[in-house]
Amino acid sequence: MAIVDVTIRGAGVFGLTAALACVQRGAKVRVVDPFGVGAGSSGGLVGALAPHVPENWNPKKAFQFSVLSTADQYWSRVAMLAGQDVGYARTGRLQPLADDRAVDLARARAAGAAQFWGDQFDWRVVDAQGDWVPLSPTGLLVHDTLTARIHPRKATAALAKAVTALGAEVVDEAADEGAVIWATGAKGLLDLSSELKRAVGNGVKGQAALLAFDARDKPQLFADGLHIVPHADGTVAIGSTSERLFSHEKVDDQLEDVIDRARAAFPVLRSAKIIERWAGIRPRAKSRAPMLGKHPLKEGHFVMNGGFKIGFGMAPKLGEVMADLVLDGVNTIPDGFEVEASL
Repeated sequence: MAIVDVTIRGAGVFGLTAALACVQRGAKVRVVDPFGVGAGSSGGLVGALAPHVPENWNPKKAFQFSVLSTADQYWSRVAMLAGQDVGYARTGRLQPLADDRAVDLARARAAGAAQFWGDQFDWRVVDAQGDWVPLSPTGLLVHDTLTARIHPRKATAALAKAVTALGAEVVDEAADEGAVIWATGAKGLLDLSSELKRAVGNGVKGQAALLAFDARDKPQLFADGLHIVPHADGTVAIGSTSERLFSHEKVDDQLEDVIDRARAAFPVLRSAKIIERWAGIRPRAKSRAPMLGKHPLKEGHFVMNGGFKIGFGMAPKLGEVMADLVLDGVNTIPDGFEVEASL
């Protein structure tokens, strides 16, 4: 008889949220990762928990909203179980509006936010005031109050501590026991593609930088495709690139372009010192949505992958979805998130 009910391969945010969901239901859980906790793309710098725009509503957007709107409670519980901070705060986000058309579109989306987000969160057009704002040709910004931040490294470390506090194991190596969840990120997508002899996803390189600048209580900024995320430790993260084609996994000149663009778009950061540069490979499933379900080739095995840019924003509820499937045999996978969507 197996002494472990669920083996989870991968100690990134997907694997650890699945572990927490399973162990909270009484399962005996072991997380296995030879590289350690948060060693892959979950150990990045940015941590932007930003919603999709509130228009053309669909099940994916509704699912994401359900997770983001309850993230306060989830991450507070993780912090309590771990006895350490996760770097979470709902600080909102500011985005510039380039012209009159963008202003009209933003105001239309405000009506969508009222319909789909309810009265708990706002999406509104505001004047650009103060130093902590992006440059805006119209002098106007979108301010949404749903966006939050997380500190990726602190969050994964706290998740690992929380699951061990509840009796699970996090180890470098062990044999498979019980049901097996493969949450192995970009490498897992490549491995599965090789096994199936067709592409089901790929890795996308992302690069980011960390600056010494204390804006801990300020909202996130977003412009020119860049996320500017103030963290509570007196740093600001800038990210990131999305490189489908790359020859190596290290930091290169594309990050310098990101830093230059960020300093041009956000003048307040022009003199901030760079304290870290980071590069990592994020898992992008063929469907571009998270990839969840039974492993197509291995009985008793499951896949949890494809977080790409929304992993931390989706993971808390995706962990519950995997626990439903693995422990109870109940399929609560959202439409479009099934493994089959990427096959």
